[in-house]
Amino acid sequence: MARKVVSRKELRAEAEAAAAAVSGVKAKKAPAKRKSRKKAASEVRMKLFWGVFNQSLRRVALYEFNERKQAEKKAEQLGKSGKSPHFVQRVKEVVEE
Repeated sequence: MARKVVSRKELRAEAEAAAAAVSGVKAKKAPAKRKSRKKAASEVRMKLFWGVFNQSLRRVALYEFNERKQAEKKAEQLGKSGKSPHFVQRVKEVVEE
């Protein structure tokens, strides 16, 4: 009995065609990406102060920005009487209304 010769190229072509037909039917359009719903960024208001700090960067006193002389006096006073020198530095803090 003679066997029928199987052409691998033809079988592969048929399989690819069938796969393409099936994927064409099942393929759906990808849903459009939805835009994020982020909350609008609220404005953060900052205010500048003068802070009196010790050597370990711990804030000892806080003064309004226009009271720099008082802050420097306080730093000098704490430096003389205290164990470590103190210094004045600008500090920004959030203003809550």
